[in-house]
Amino acid sequence: MSSKTSLTLLLVNIFLAMLGIGLIIPVLPEFLKEFDAGGQAAGYLVSAFGLTQFMFSPIAGEWSDKYGRKPMIVIGLSLFALSNLLAAVAGDLTILFVSRLIGGIGSAALIPSIMAYLADITTDEQRGRGMTLLGAAMSSGFIIGPGVGGLLAEFGIRAPFFASAGIGLVAMLCSLVLLPESLSPEQRLRRRQSKDKRESVFRQLALSFKSKYFILLFIVFALTFGLTHFEAIFPLFVVQRYGFTTRDIAILIMVCSLLGTVNQLVLSGWLTRRFGEKAIVDYTLLLSAVALVLMLLSGNFFYVLIIMMLFFTFNNIMRPTLNTLLSKQAGEDQGFVAGMNNAYMSLGNIFGPALAGILFDVHMNLPYLFGAFVLFVSFLIAFKYIRK
Repeated sequence: MSSKTSLTLLLVNIFLAMLGIGLIIPVLPEFLKEFDAGGQAAGYLVSAFGLTQFMFSPIAGEWSDKYGRKPMIVIGLSLFALSNLLAAVAGDLTILFVSRLIGGIGSAALIPSIMAYLADITTDEQRGRGMTLLGAAMSSGFIIGPGVGGLLAEFGIRAPFFASAGIGLVAMLCSLVLLPESLSPEQRLRRRQSKDKRESVFRQLALSFKSKYFILLFIVFALTFGLTHFEAIFPLFVVQRYGFTTRDIAILIMVCSLLGTVNQLVLSGWLTRRFGEKAIVDYTLLLSAVALVLMLLSGNFFYVLIIMMLFFTFNNIMRPTLNTLLSKQAGEDQGFVAGMNNAYMSLGNIFGPALAGILFDVHMNLPYLFGAFVLFVSFLIAFKYIRK
């Protein structure tokens, strides 16, 4: 099977996974009402996902190097489907938290393996384009998901969760049947026989502080921290402050994600050629911080739509650019570095939503102000160090 066909299958799989995630976003405020849960519980639910994602990402990255990308992709999609099925039948918050913990493990297996697979089948020259397409596939799933989720909610508040589980199962079957393994048997055997043992995730994090790509990993954390400050409490924020409905939320996320993805595809290549990858990282951090603050200035639907579109555009451009820079420095350890990338992203997913939920219950504006502060400090650090 050609690398182009394999890339297409990867993009389809990540699209389906993100479609399943996007389905449930518009119904979260109503769903949490069934459990009498507020901003703090919403934040902790997102953090639970990030916790297991963090713990298992380096392990999954190493296993994808030793046993192959395909098995980890299949396992990740299977756990993703199981997670959403548990959420659909959850009768209390405990089961809901269990479903999120399982979902985090699935993400840890899936995302680093897909990124490493992409690195396996592309050259350095092709990798930037490949990462952009991967980001576009993720964003596209996120675009369509909320709209479909809003429609499915007409059949019941849990219908989007059942649909998400079914989509995850379809993606898993597609990978199992159609996706070839990108690593040769010799490569996998050599890595399994290697006597070099990797450290625990905490030891790896300590060692990463001294690595040549630590600043890039820190920016991955900061970007995720700021993004989860936006996402974790966005449905609750616009419902409680601006009186938006489930339909409003679905439309906002669909339209803004679509525009953000189109802008990413149109602008990413030109911006990279014109300014370079490092400058893109610098200034999208700054502009993302500004967008978070601007979210607080008006509850006009079209104003919120424009600010969200800009925020998604900045994030959509920055994420694949960071992934490309990291991948270029990874050498043969693509699975390991992708795992560390996911581990830092997981840390952002742990601390960002938990703190956002706590701050939201203090004052609903605080998550956006603090998220903007973190992104601005990251811009200053990146501006000073990343160009070295």
